Amino acid sequence: MSKDGGAWTGFLVMAFVVVGLVGAMATFAAQIPFERALARSAALDQALAVSAQPDAAARLEALRPALGDSADSVIKGPADTIVVRVADERARMFKAFGEDARDTGFRLRLVLAVFTAAAALIGVVILGVSRRSA
Repeated sequence: MSKDGGAWTGFLVMAFVVVGLVGAMATFAAQIPFERALARSAALDQALAVSAQPDAAARLEALRPALGDSADSVIKGPADTIVVRVADERARMFKAFGEDARDTGFRLRLVLAVFTAAAALIGVVILGVSRRSA
C-alpha cells in the first residue's frame, strides 16, 4: 500500500459511515406511520367519547383537525350510529397506515441499498486508484 494508504482507508471508512448515518436517520422515518395511526386512533376514541355528550355535533366538529381525512366519515358518514362509523373508519385507517408503513419500509430499504452500493463502489474505485499509484 502507498504512503497515503491510511488516508484512503479513512476515506473508505467514512463512505461506510455515511451509510450508517443514513440508516440511523431512517429509523426516525420508519416509525412515522405508526405514530400517525396512534394519533388517529386516539382522535377516534375522543370522537366516541364526545358523541355521548350534549352538543355532540359541535364537539365532533372541533375534532375535525385531529381526525384528518377520517373526519367526514366519522361526523357525517353513511352508517346510522357513530359507533359503527368509527369502527368502519378505524378499520379503513389501519389498512391505509399499514400500506403507508409498508411503502415507507420499502423506500428506506431502497435508499439504504443505493447508499451501500454507492459507498462500496467509491471504495473499490479509491482502492483501485491507490493500488495504481503505489
